[in-house]
Amino acid sequence: MITVKLITVGNLKESYLREAEAEYTKRLGAFCRFENIQIREVKLPENPSAGEIDTALRNEAKAILGAMPPRSYKIAMCVEGKQKSSEELAAMMERASGEYSELCFVIGSSHGLHESVKKACDLRLSVSELTFPHQLMRVILLEAVYRGFNIIKGTKYHK
Repeated sequence: MITVKLITVGNLKESYLREAEAEYTKRLGAFCRFENIQIREVKLPENPSAGEIDTALRNEAKAILGAMPPRSYKIAMCVEGKQKSSEELAAMMERASGEYSELCFVIGSSHGLHESVKKACDLRLSVSELTFPHQLMRVILLEAVYRGFNIIKGTKYHK
C-alpha cells in the first residue's frame, strides 16, 4: 500500500476545514497510508516587503525540504503548475505508485513556495487558474487525491 504524504505550511484555523480534512483523511485510509505534516508558517508583518516574504519562504523551505521523503514522487502545488483532469491525476498517481513507495504533495503558505522546494519536486501541479485560500486548497487536494484513488480502483465515486 502506497503512502501519501501531505506537507503543508500553517494550521487549519476553521473548524469546518478541519472536519473536511478529517473526513478525507479517513476515506483515504481505504487506499493508502496517509500522513499529514504541518510546517509552522513564518509570521510576517501586515504589509511585508518582498525581502521579508523571501526570507520567510526560505525558512519554510528548509523545514519542507527536511520533511520530504527522499525517495518519494514529489508534487509542488503552485499556480504556475500544470493542470490535470481527475483522470490524468489518477493515471499519474498510478504510474508513480508503481515506481515509488510514497507520493508527497506540498502546499505552501499564502505566499506560495520557495523556488528551492519547487525545484526539488518532480511535478508542479495547479488545480485551477482560480485563486483559492491555501487552507481550502488542502481540502480540495485531498478530495482530488481521494477521487484519483477511486478512479484507479474503478469505484462509482467518480461519475
